[in-house]
Amino acid sequence: MSTNPLTTPRILIAPDKFKGSLTAAQVADSLAAGLLQENPLAQVHTLPLADGGDGSVAAALGAGFQALTIPITGPTGEPTTTTVAFDGTTAVVEVATTAGLQMLPAGRLAPQESNSVGFGQAIRAVLAHRPAQIVLALGGSATTDGGAGMLAALGVVFTDRAGQAFVPTGATLGQIAEVELTDLVALDGVELIAANDVTNPLLGRHGAAAVYGPQKGATPDDVEALEAGLGCLLRRLWEAGWPAEEAAGVPGAGAAGGLGWAAMLLGARMVSGADFFLDLLDFHDHAAGCDLVITGEGKLDTQTLSGKLPLVVTRRANPVPVIAVVGHNALDTDRLPAHGIEKVYALSTMTDQDSATDACLSAALLRQTGQHIARALTLASHTTHTADAL
Repeated sequence: MSTNPLTTPRILIAPDKFKGSLTAAQVADSLAAGLLQENPLAQVHTLPLADGGDGSVAAALGAGFQALTIPITGPTGEPTTTTVAFDGTTAVVEVATTAGLQMLPAGRLAPQESNSVGFGQAIRAVLAHRPAQIVLALGGSATTDGGAGMLAALGVVFTDRAGQAFVPTGATLGQIAEVELTDLVALDGVELIAANDVTNPLLGRHGAAAVYGPQKGATPDDVEALEAGLGCLLRRLWEAGWPAEEAAGVPGAGAAGGLGWAAMLLGARMVSGADFFLDLLDFHDHAAGCDLVITGEGKLDTQTLSGKLPLVVTRRANPVPVIAVVGHNALDTDRLPAHGIEKVYALSTMTDQDSATDACLSAALLRQTGQHIARALTLASHTTHTADAL
């Protein structure tokens, strides 16, 4: 704890989104409003974060990146638009807002009919702005097309046995007879970063179709067909001269329905999404000199403990005390000292209603939580350890 009195604490609020309810920026702003309502003297700064999944573009925009609106084709063929974040050097392009579940019309799952062409179109469009680096945020995919749609949008030509060119979907990967790479867009001088938080390979029982296909609506028969289609795509890309077999087993190849694998074939470097975005958004500089860091996410569970964003924030904030504010705490403990989290506040303990999909309720509960944290800090102004107050 610094020598500043706890009645005028310096606090950084750096959460992930509350999925289905609030963006990371809305979470941070709601907590800040509660803190400042209770203690107007507090020095509160917000830094909305992301881990490479949906919300990555929003986090970059919140950190000062500019928004580029790009027309694309949605995952099932409908014309739509997406937003890319760009700061003149680095662009952030999201699967979630190009080929993601949230882009499906009326939310109707389409495991076989969907593809990633919109993601590729967004990448191609941002290349016109001459970025030095493109961050591919791989979370939230609606499709299991192995990145074939993305590759088609970037100039790869897929033809069937009749010699007709087509853009594959999950269902038509097995129809690919030949792949032509001569019209692939030039990526020389552009660093591709694939940000994701999974380690699955492309194929097999731990692969893209088997593990994540059911989450996208795939039946057991669909999973079998998608697995066969991915195998066909792999063989055709290998025949075209790409190291498709070697890349298929690399951890992260199965991310976003195989987009991780396709991105690596394009030369992308696979990174931990949470760590990368903390660096991209200058977390270290924001946390320097703070008395307290508040982080959080929609649900705290065993996956969090495997290294999701709140744990990365806690590790990177050390020795600054960290507390977590979450929608629901499935771990049934209000402290995680072994992981560096001094206190956990869960919104689900404050109401009998379901706040997971109620943005207004979540925001109100976050403001109340911010007030509680501020009161606790004020009451502990006689101590030198923030955690004792919380």
